[in-house]
Amino acid sequence: MKARIPPLHALRAFEAAARHMSFKRAASELHVTPGAVSQQIKLVEDQLGVELFIRRTRAVELTDEARAMLPLLRQALNQLAAAIEATAQASPSGRLTVCTPPSFAARWLVPRLPSFTAAYPDVDLHLSTSLQTIDKRNVTEQGEAAQPSLDADILVRFGRGDYPGWITERLLTPSYVPVCAPARLEGEHPLKQPSDLAWHPLIHDDTLPDLEDRPTWLQWLALAGVPDLPTRRGPHFDDPGLVVASAMAGHGVALAARPLVSAEVDAGRLCMPFALAIPSRFAYFVCQPAATAARPAAAAFRRWIVDAAGRESRAEKGAD
Repeated sequence: MKARIPPLHALRAFEAAARHMSFKRAASELHVTPGAVSQQIKLVEDQLGVELFIRRTRAVELTDEARAMLPLLRQALNQLAAAIEATAQASPSGRLTVCTPPSFAARWLVPRLPSFTAAYPDVDLHLSTSLQTIDKRNVTEQGEAAQPSLDADILVRFGRGDYPGWITERLLTPSYVPVCAPARLEGEHPLKQPSDLAWHPLIHDDTLPDLEDRPTWLQWLALAGVPDLPTRRGPHFDDPGLVVASAMAGHGVALAARPLVSAEVDAGRLCMPFALAIPSRFAYFVCQPAATAARPAAAAFRRWIVDAAGRESRAEKGAD
């Protein structure tokens, strides 16, 4: 392996041109121009220090060096293609550790996991939760954003998505909506319009400590046209799961991330008295260390969760 191997695309161009005995037909097969094929073959020739084609006016001929190399090259390309196909078709299996924020796991991921385990029964899935997967502007002494030191093949993180060294893909960008127990739509002061919130405790989500990073009741009430309503009353929680649990228990009206309450709303345990939503600056991202990118189980989970989140986002947009 001391010899420098020409680029794979250049070797493929040579093999195609040799098989067709035509740069034009090789270009058509590879979806490039004949000039590009000629340049790629010239690259191989320059790197090997030999001519591979005798170029005539209307045809090309293989040199002796090209005829000697061609069978071995074809064998190598076929073996490479077989190895890639075998890897792609391998059934994902083995242990897979996934770590997510607690509320995301409980409210969004766990209810959907049966479809993953049914599709990949040989994957030994281990799910853990950690608040370290929520960005809270932890900064190292060098001024860099601190990365969670978690032993996991896949992370789901809630933040801005700037994670150097990780393969990252956006899952969900939650909007925040008011939710409450259905009983609050009735009684002495039923929720009919935003001004009716003056009669109800407001539940606050303080998961993100910086006000500029999290949607607040102050912002929602301003958008709803009732900016003078008091917003300090009501309990504060630093876990979105507790926010949802408090609303379900009838303690007040919560401003909650829509993906984390959609199942409860569909089941009738919560209701959305008003459709007005405010966007979040943060989103949920699936993050994978580069070292695990080639593992079939990790790749399968990543594809599955991205597809599941995409279907939910499209359904939510359709409902709106």
